Amino acid sequence: MSQPVALVTGASTGIGFEAAKKLSEHGFTVYAGARRVGKMEPLKAFGVKVLDLDVTDDASMAAAVGTILEAHGRIDVLVNNAGYGSYGSLEEVEPAEGRRQFDVNVFGLARMTQLVLPAMRAAAQGRIINVSSIGGKMYEPLGAWYHATKFAVEGLSDSLRLELKPHGIKVSIIEPAGTQTEWGGISGESLLATSGHGPYGDQAKIVAAALASTAGAGMSTHPEVIADAIAHAATAARPKTRYPVGKGARAIVTLRRLLPDRAFDAVFWAVYQRVGR
Repeated sequence: MSQPVALVTGASTGIGFEAAKKLSEHGFTVYAGARRVGKMEPLKAFGVKVLDLDVTDDASMAAAVGTILEAHGRIDVLVNNAGYGSYGSLEEVEPAEGRRQFDVNVFGLARMTQLVLPAMRAAAQGRIINVSSIGGKMYEPLGAWYHATKFAVEGLSDSLRLELKPHGIKVSIIEPAGTQTEWGGISGESLLATSGHGPYGDQAKIVAAALASTAGAGMSTHPEVIADAIAHAATAARPKTRYPVGKGARAIVTLRRLLPDRAFDAVFWAVYQRVGR
């Protein structure tokens, strides 16, 4: 049997970068895709092939999948990792930015999945691994658009798991908590730019500080840990349907399930005020 083939989106930094490395270590031929191709150059030392990939551009997505299928005739694993966090009050975020958040985090993920499925169905096997977030199970003030996309990814993935089961294709959801990447800092900066000086300014400063705190080891997890979960979902005979992973992930998901809404609101905001100040 030829070497299995994996495609990882959003692989220029963080979780996607580490996932590409990890899958290569597990014996996959790995293609890493992102817009910032130069950031992926170090992956070549691990045998990873890099692609220019924009998940908001249909031609770019089709070309990436076509390149892999032409070279190998198969794609065994798709890791839908591309995404970003757009923060700001719903009142102040431009509708175009809300649409862009969905284009990247939801519609790009869905279109990449559509493109790989014919080959997976023909092979009667494959793995779709969608990187969601604990943000698909809980919420933050000033994060309405971001959390809406992650809730959407959760529902999409659950439906997809059932419809693809008869075709031998498995679907798993990765639900990271805070991760030591540039994500939190960038999201916090965009929040302050959008809502830091208006009627939501006091909240914005607290939430932005809490988001930025995820860059430190004390509050978050190295992306390699999330990459380990992705590798398990890609290689296990019976992968889990969900992987809450990282510091506090399981505790947060459990609290959200057990606490009434207003109790969770109070606990959540007390923690953010302590962290943010």
